[in-house]
Amino acid sequence: MPSNYDNSAWFYDRLSRLIYGKALVNAQVYLLPYVPPNSSVLIVGGGTGWILEELARVHPTGLTITYVEISSKMMALSKSRNYGDNRVTYINQAVEDVIFTEKFDVVITPFLFDNFKEETLQKVFGHLHHQLKTGGLWLNTDFQLTGRWWQNVLLKSMFLFFRAICGIETSVLPHIEQQFKQHDYSVITEKTFFWEFVVSAVFSK
Repeated sequence: MPSNYDNSAWFYDRLSRLIYGKALVNAQVYLLPYVPPNSSVLIVGGGTGWILEELARVHPTGLTITYVEISSKMMALSKSRNYGDNRVTYINQAVEDVIFTEKFDVVITPFLFDNFKEETLQKVFGHLHHQLKTGGLWLNTDFQLTGRWWQNVLLKSMFLFFRAICGIETSVLPHIEQQFKQHDYSVITEKTFFWEFVVSAVFSK
């Protein structure tokens, strides 16, 4: 059963800021200027939806956004956001179960893949890979381990907490970067945050 953040919707953003300050927000906002004007954008696992407002700051109009979020409570918060004059379609479903009728110019996955076991990661990644147009951009932000002892401690604490509260299926970080390499993506830009614990990257298909 996929993880569901209904139980954490009311405190998720505040908890994030308590632990990481603005690092997780800044890591995602860093990627948004790379979204081309007038493009079709797929956002998967957007949480409380503040990313829609930040995207509207970059592109107040012209975007066609498909917003996929499994948590109905997160989705309710997302629908209350100001997304400018962009067109947004909301899908309250696990993304691997969504049958898309179009391909996208941009895929955005903010802290999505750290929820999955390796097998699920491969399945979801392959599904999203097929939805991205050739030459399209994939904007991904997630945690990474760079050998600092406290990263493992913090990551394990997060996994334990969200397994208990939200039922996430994994307790170890899957090999996210390896999926991009196996599918022959090129790195356009990359930047780390929170002492290299968080990495944001723009990939080209």
